[in-house]
Amino acid sequence: MSENDESGEDEMSFMDHLETLRWVILRSVIAIIGVGMVAFAFSGFMFDTILFGPKNGDFLTYRLLCALVHKYDLTEALCITELPFEIISTAMTGQFITHMMVSFKAGLVIAFPYILFEIWGFVKPALHNSEKKYSSGFIIIGTLLFFTGVMFGYFIIVPLSVNFLGNYQVSDQIANTFTIGSYISIVTTIPLASGLIFELPIIVYFLSKVGIVTPTVMRKYRKHSIVVTLVLSAIITPPDIVSQILVALPLVVLYEISIYISKIVIKNRDAKE
Repeated sequence: MSENDESGEDEMSFMDHLETLRWVILRSVIAIIGVGMVAFAFSGFMFDTILFGPKNGDFLTYRLLCALVHKYDLTEALCITELPFEIISTAMTGQFITHMMVSFKAGLVIAFPYILFEIWGFVKPALHNSEKKYSSGFIIIGTLLFFTGVMFGYFIIVPLSVNFLGNYQVSDQIANTFTIGSYISIVTTIPLASGLIFELPIIVYFLSKVGIVTPTVMRKYRKHSIVVTLVLSAIITPPDIVSQILVALPLVVLYEISIYISKIVIKNRDAKE
């Protein structure tokens, strides 16, 4: 990555880039560990309030869904008042390892704006001066998209997934008792993955800049993406169209926004050429 002609700075060698990248990764890891250590100290709030929240019938999402059911006379499948399963720890180190893993993921989520700042600092020298002025916008938009995705995953996808998997039975003779690692993996991985998925517009922006992604390609695979989204939403939600739409619609909208962003990038690039 080299500074373009507008900046007038010396070109960096390949080894210089590797050294810069190494420090970016190191500082990011230090930030994640530092925030994770703070999160480790607040285990009661992290587990009892946040992670075990979707397990309780009075969780905010369940109460809102029940209110919608009663107000608009929707299917009772949306009104979740009880999740009849237990969580156990079967290993001597199970709770400690889980505590460490949760603290690391909490550090990753909370420190994400700083990680974006480091990433932007690494790619910034390769941009034109006219593009660098959007640096603050990149960090702000990226942060908003990420935390919107995390909230969407936590308040929408996680409760529906926990309800579906917690109540799913192939036989009445089998009781649902899950290990702490199994439950925590679902509750922490989904919001984190959702947050990263919501970064799609920014990823498409950069891929369009280098010509890897075009609006034509994205339109070509639009139907495929919609089908995949609907299938996934049907799997993790109760068997009704309302809950499927709640999950699928934001992802479809995000894909359409990404097409529009790619179109603008390609148009501006062609205009310059």
